[in-house]
Amino acid sequence: MKSLRSKLLLGAATLGLAALQPAAAQTVTIAIGGSVTSLDPHFYNASPNNSVTSHFFDKLVEFDARAQLVPKLAVSWRAVEPTVWEFKLRPGVKWHDGRDFTAEDVAFTIERTPNVPNSPGGFGAFVRGVQRTEIIDPLTIRFHTAAPYPLLPTDFASVGIISRHVGQSASTEDYNAGRAVIGTGPYRFTAYTPGNRTQMARNDAYWEGRPSWATVDYRVISSPPARTAAILSGDVDIIDTVPSSDIPQLQREARLQLTQIQGLRVIYLAPDRSRTADPIFVTDNTGKPLPQNPFNDVRVRRALSMAISRDGLAERVMEGTAKPAGQWLPPGAYSFNDAVPPLAQDLEGARRLLAEAGFPQGFRMTLHTPNDRYPNDAKTAQAVAQMWTRVGVQTTVEALPWAAFSTRSNRQEFGMRLVGWGSATGEASYALVNILGTYSTETRFGANNSGRYSNRDLDALTVRATATLDDRERERILQQAVKLAMDDVAIIPLHQLVNTWAVRKGLTHDPRMDERTRAMDVTPGQS
Repeated sequence: MKSLRSKLLLGAATLGLAALQPAAAQTVTIAIGGSVTSLDPHFYNASPNNSVTSHFFDKLVEFDARAQLVPKLAVSWRAVEPTVWEFKLRPGVKWHDGRDFTAEDVAFTIERTPNVPNSPGGFGAFVRGVQRTEIIDPLTIRFHTAAPYPLLPTDFASVGIISRHVGQSASTEDYNAGRAVIGTGPYRFTAYTPGNRTQMARNDAYWEGRPSWATVDYRVISSPPARTAAILSGDVDIIDTVPSSDIPQLQREARLQLTQIQGLRVIYLAPDRSRTADPIFVTDNTGKPLPQNPFNDVRVRRALSMAISRDGLAERVMEGTAKPAGQWLPPGAYSFNDAVPPLAQDLEGARRLLAEAGFPQGFRMTLHTPNDRYPNDAKTAQAVAQMWTRVGVQTTVEALPWAAFSTRSNRQEFGMRLVGWGSATGEASYALVNILGTYSTETRFGANNSGRYSNRDLDALTVRATATLDDRERERILQQAVKLAMDDVAIIPLHQLVNTWAVRKGLTHDPRMDERTRAMDVTPGQS
């Protein structure tokens, strides 16, 4: 699979000179902006949750900081037949309670992953290719697929492995209480307060070597000013999602350094497509309900996209920490389509399309956004609302904390939402399956498709691409799917984020394209 990612845009830059001195403390204190809502590694596919649970639970394979696939609990994998993958597991790995890791645990994980009750956006899509598992011996397992499925190792890089002996009687509540947080990872569970703090201690018996830190204090500081104040005061050692307005100040701070890398996350707008009539948070100009959902008309969706100045958002709102986007991958990534550039702002064209769709005077709506999840999320929403208002779509903004926003969004309680998606695999199928695929518990498509977009032709292309063994042919099909989705304005991309962290000098931080913030990526400086 290495060739699949050979075209990824890598390019990382470290700003500032790191002080060459050892870290004095045995604890690293991390502060992130996004709220951690669960320690169940299969409950909700959101970056803050994934970042924290990666300390406790390993995967069979993993993406490194540059989105390259590397071995973890599996030492090797191969297709022994077109529809059979064989994984050799790492010997000598122990669970935190001292019991042996075996193929039984892997088989149990694959069975449990798509069946977590009340999951608002789970991980079932990543095991959808598995028709059945076959345990050959304690360290060898085979996965049978209905058709050739070359992306199985890629999918498994998103699935945390849990133990059968703990997990078979554990609920999500047991994970959140810490009782079931028995993994093979580098850190052991100590304490967890939802939306506030997770504490962990070093796993001295970790198979990959003794971790750098005796303890980790992993905090949620949702307020960007408070996060910046925490790193400036020395209260924390590293923060993520550095506010763009604070970057100049932090660059001048002698005690700090910034680390940056081109990210894989697109910030986009997703209209509600779950309703045909009486759309939620959308009315005519007098406040009366509309008989039809305007977002079901591609002319309206295209008009809203055309009304946006992506250059303006990137330059003025994001202050150079984002790149205008016309699709969900950055240039240079495998399956990026050069024929789908960012749409240029065209206010007259947007008004014309709205009139053609039956809205010559526009309409009213509310744009919902988190205010503590992505850099400048609420500020971006306000700028978009002003642009839409200029073409006659009178838009107000309602900003919510991520914990409340994500729950309501996944219940289709918004007419239009600002969200983000990080394609951790570095290729297009990750989004095609999870946020653009027709929502279905049977096919396990659309787990994070909060707007309930559906295009059966797009689904068919996605299925075809993920069953294509040849890398070049698969890329061609994926690029075709990217164009189809964007021509249909399945989502409205705004910009790709450049991931930025602020780090205390004396520490070394390896920035990740998938934006995850982990203690494993922070090490004491060398003297």
